[in-house]
Amino acid sequence: MGFYLGIDAGGSNCRARLIAADGTMVGAGSGGTANARIGLEPLYATLRSVTEQAIAEAGLSEAQAATIQAGMGIAGISRPGVRDALRDFAFPFASVAYETDAFIANLGAHGGADGAILILGTGSIAQVRAEGRDFTIGGYGFPISDEGSGAALGLSAMRHALRALDGRTQATPLSRAVTERFGHDTAQAIAWMDKATPKDYGSFAPLVMDYAEADDAIARSIVEDAVQHIERFIETIFERGASRCTLVGGLAPRMQPWLRARTVARLSPMLGDPLDGALYLAGYRSQIGQASRR
Repeated sequence: MGFYLGIDAGGSNCRARLIAADGTMVGAGSGGTANARIGLEPLYATLRSVTEQAIAEAGLSEAQAATIQAGMGIAGISRPGVRDALRDFAFPFASVAYETDAFIANLGAHGGADGAILILGTGSIAQVRAEGRDFTIGGYGFPISDEGSGAALGLSAMRHALRALDGRTQATPLSRAVTERFGHDTAQAIAWMDKATPKDYGSFAPLVMDYAEADDAIARSIVEDAVQHIERFIETIFERGASRCTLVGGLAPRMQPWLRARTVARLSPMLGDPLDGALYLAGYRSQIGQASRR
């Protein structure tokens, strides 16, 4: 009996799911950051660690492990040279297929069929599978892209907060909450911005959403601007041929209530998770939904 291994390797963590050919989940593994940006050696070490955890939990022999077909979705592998370097990664499996983390998330969300996901997290990007083609929309990196994302919300909040400190705009509860982190000191805010990452800006997103829901005028305007970008994203996804679209990512649940009813009506529920998609990538085709629920 053969086995299938799915891995979701992202910027925050790395997860593995091992199933038997009948769909029964037999092993799992977890680890830290596995984005290709951390370097190839640390990436390989993390991938080996989570696969070994899953195999050990399943109690597979070397001969059984050799039958594994693996699918791995790895954040950052579209960077030049990374895919070529992955060919040198040694795994004792029958086969290994690599794709981006967005690719496997899209496969899982639509049960391996055509469809699209719009990821709203620290950044934003759409992954689309339509009419035999797989492609992305947006996702060119912060601050040029990532419209409607947590980082974009945070950047807008910082702009407003600094203008309010200058007296160029009226201070609001949101601006005061943002500048409070810097002792209401412009110099400290600028020093923070010199080193701030998209994740740092994204840390302000929950604050923006909280104040928008409390009817802070500036917070509402920031969220409403983000919603316009999100709705245009969704329109473009369908214009490019997608038959389904699902919102995913940490910011999605909070943004969806701000969308127009007609936009929400076009959205579809998620059928599976990224690890389901990784198992599809590996070659597994039946009972995949059951495996994720056991």
